[in-house]
Amino acid sequence: MSSISKIALQQPLLQLQCHFTWNLQREDVDLDDLEETIGDQIKFFTKYNITIYNLLSYVCHLKDANEEALRSLKKAEEIVKRNYPGEIARSLVTWGNYAWIYYYMERYEEAQSYVNKVANSCKKLSSIAQWKIHLPEINAEKGWAFLKFGVNYYERAKDCFENALKGEPNNPEFNAGYAIAMHRLEDCFHRECEDVSLSFKPLKRAVELNPEDTPIVALLALKLQDLKRVDEGERYIQEAMQKTPEFPYFLRYAAKFYRRKGDVDKALEIVKKALEVTPNSVFLHHQLALCYRAKLFQLKKSTRYPPQDQVEELIQHSIFHFKIVTDKRPKLFVAHTDLAKMYVEAKRYEEAKATFQKMFQINNIPNIDKQRFYYHYGNFHHFQMKSESEAIQCYIEALKIENVSGIAHKCRTILKKLLDQRIQGGSRNATDFGTLGFIYNLNGEKHEAIKCYEKAVELCPNNEEYLSALCQLQLSISM
Repeated sequence: MSSISKIALQQPLLQLQCHFTWNLQREDVDLDDLEETIGDQIKFFTKYNITIYNLLSYVCHLKDANEEALRSLKKAEEIVKRNYPGEIARSLVTWGNYAWIYYYMERYEEAQSYVNKVANSCKKLSSIAQWKIHLPEINAEKGWAFLKFGVNYYERAKDCFENALKGEPNNPEFNAGYAIAMHRLEDCFHRECEDVSLSFKPLKRAVELNPEDTPIVALLALKLQDLKRVDEGERYIQEAMQKTPEFPYFLRYAAKFYRRKGDVDKALEIVKKALEVTPNSVFLHHQLALCYRAKLFQLKKSTRYPPQDQVEELIQHSIFHFKIVTDKRPKLFVAHTDLAKMYVEAKRYEEAKATFQKMFQINNIPNIDKQRFYYHYGNFHHFQMKSESEAIQCYIEALKIENVSGIAHKCRTILKKLLDQRIQGGSRNATDFGTLGFIYNLNGEKHEAIKCYEKAVELCPNNEEYLSALCQLQLSISM
């Protein structure tokens, strides 16, 4: 019988800085996929293995494999003893995870011993507070964990690396983490912005501090490509290729660079080479599918009547690899969109529709991706299913998402054209006039919007939405 009370342990456990107190939600990731990714990183990245083993211990716990979680923590401890003897700060997260796992295993005395270890170490490291010690190493480890748990955590990851850099501004690892966080935030939330250079300086800084980190070099090359500095970017890729020609975490980005450049055959060659090393990589299968799709579009563009057997082969290859991605990562929204669009290319409309509808089940999607989904689903209804009303509804849903983007502009343009055609054709539907008023208002054309809402109210006098919109517009003009 343990002399340590379960209830007495709970409060000190919550004070620990570790994966169990960072609010990492299991529903935000595919645990099997994350475990596989961690396994690849353990194989290829030796420098950050303490961080990776700590994260693996948490993933194992989430999969109810606490004995395996303890083995991962033991490996993290061994790395610290071997490479960083006497550096207590590098063990605090590991000890925190130990405490929590023993707690869940109902081994309370062992949990308490690790709580004590952390508390005593914090006292040695800081005279200010027993628990709330802010160390760059812990901030960075927290940042790496957030990066692994996906898009909803990228902003928090950025903040963590910023805090780590306050303590050690020239640390290559912290700069790399900050650059990656900025790159992902930009990729997820600023894709449609005119300013595509938010991550450029952090990436440049990270490469200056560690030019041997070839995945970061490749991300810098991709950013230079965004900035229309393609030749400069390619020089970085070629130099990195000399340093790590077999490294899959570099090759994945190198392939993306050449695909975007239009050298699809070279991109295909690089992706296939990387897949030989990491055959289960979701990222690489997605890249391979995108390469086959790019090759298909090139073929269609090069000749008026492309060979049908080649067209079908490329479509099938692309669908095959997109399917691998959606099966392994059912929450990867962009892959579902890509797969649905490829079904459209194959004229397999029922499968396209089913794929689009699956996306309604995915939660926590960035607004830009949600907007893209409604735009593409609208196009599907408009051009393939010949359903104007369904298409209009999708475009409206896209525009309800507050995001100034190229996609929003496309939706407004298509909607205006469709509604103008319907009204000119004699429509007496209040919804058509109300929606057109909504479009004019979005475009800043208030007088035209008022005319449309007046017509909508004339056709449907008791509609509160139209009356409210009309009233607000009239007030805004008179002020």
